[in-house]
Amino acid sequence: MDETKADIAVYGLAVMGQNLILNMNDHGFKVAAFNRTVSKVDDFLNGPAKGTEVIGAHSLEEMVSSLKKPRKILMMVKAGEAVDETIEHLLQLIEPGDILIDGGNTLYSDTERRMNYLKDKGILYIGMGVSGGEEGARHGPALMPGGSPEAWEHVKDIFMSIAAKGAGDLPCCDWLGTGGAGHYVKMVHNGIEYGDMQLIAESYQVLKDLVHLSNEDMANTFESWNSQQLESYLIQITADILRYKDQDGSYLIDKILDSAGQKGTGKWTVISGSEFGQPISVIAEALFARFTSSLKDERVSLASKYQKSRDNPEVDHEEYVEAVKNALYASKIISYSQGFMLMSAANKKFNWRLNFSSIAQIWTGGCIIRSRFLSNIKEAYASNPELDSLLTSDFFVSAINASLPDWRKLVSTCASQGIPTPGLSSALSFFDSITSDKLPANLIQAQRDYFGAHTYELLDSPMGEFHHTNWTGHGGSTSASSYSV
Repeated sequence: MDETKADIAVYGLAVMGQNLILNMNDHGFKVAAFNRTVSKVDDFLNGPAKGTEVIGAHSLEEMVSSLKKPRKILMMVKAGEAVDETIEHLLQLIEPGDILIDGGNTLYSDTERRMNYLKDKGILYIGMGVSGGEEGARHGPALMPGGSPEAWEHVKDIFMSIAAKGAGDLPCCDWLGTGGAGHYVKMVHNGIEYGDMQLIAESYQVLKDLVHLSNEDMANTFESWNSQQLESYLIQITADILRYKDQDGSYLIDKILDSAGQKGTGKWTVISGSEFGQPISVIAEALFARFTSSLKDERVSLASKYQKSRDNPEVDHEEYVEAVKNALYASKIISYSQGFMLMSAANKKFNWRLNFSSIAQIWTGGCIIRSRFLSNIKEAYASNPELDSLLTSDFFVSAINASLPDWRKLVSTCASQGIPTPGLSSALSFFDSITSDKLPANLIQAQRDYFGAHTYELLDSPMGEFHHTNWTGHGGSTSASSYSV
């Protein structure tokens, strides 16, 4: 084998692409670098990559010819049409057995489509979720590959080497399954990330508006939590953010517009939850909260028209800081439980054979949602791979039971004071629903049958046996089968 040739090529030299190349170089892999704007190749070679073994390519032809066979090309380009265009260009230069890898935030169904399209041409395809941002890409990301199974052995050494080390010093990378499995797991990761960020933001608002802590006191509180069961990357950076001062000495957080953006992965997760009939309410509320935050002008106008009943009660600081911590912890358990429920539903639909203990391991390091309690999730699924829900695990049953009184107290106090807690509240509502042996859905079924003859099942009849009632005496006995409401 020609040792002068590259082990892998990276197409796309934005910050993520550059940092992944440098990470691979650090681990002894020879990488070819290419960018559509060719001047960026020289800028990279003369800048961050100076003194490395990175090979600069100034055309697609040069990039492809610089690679060992089977050729391995990691595409770090914008998700969507750009990936399809890149594939079409590369198809003119590569041959059967070569491997294309999409490392962007791609919708899993697009990855499924591309893998099937390339399979007929003999090209192996991987859709790989990459989490950890710029810092993770440089020093160790969480990697979630899936796609053509035959491709894994050819790229395994590279990706396992550059991945972060998580719980037990194990790599935060593993093969997840065929088709879009990798990108689906990354999508759910991002949905859970939405939930985490919203729950933390609500906790910040409660500490500020109910407990009346200063930014410095809140930073100290989050820093303290980061040494306890809430230890996580997002809790850690929240402390840093709250403590950060602008050049004029004032806290930067107080100057930032309260309007949150989103790039689509949270929306995709909520859509997928709807498609699979999974109640991922915390992620959905986190997404809707971002939408609401963006309506800044409407919020300012409406705030002047309504008098909220906030009476600023004197609360025991220590008691309520503890209540916020426990409510946040319990709500995180619910959010992650919902995310794993969604992945379980997709796993059954697509027969991916997802290993949920392995997924939790991948998320223990490198990625944005890395946290201490992911090790508890890993252990729960390792003990019982067929676990129906995290909420049945003894560890999480104990954790929620311990947090429940504070959780209820906090949510009810915030409601009485007009402090919005859509994430914390929806998590509690889900918990109360999923642990109720009787819900009012019997009335909904009766209503559906009344106005649409949609039928219902009876408690004392076998499941799957449907009944219809002529509620008014005028509707007849025919039930509906052609539409649903």
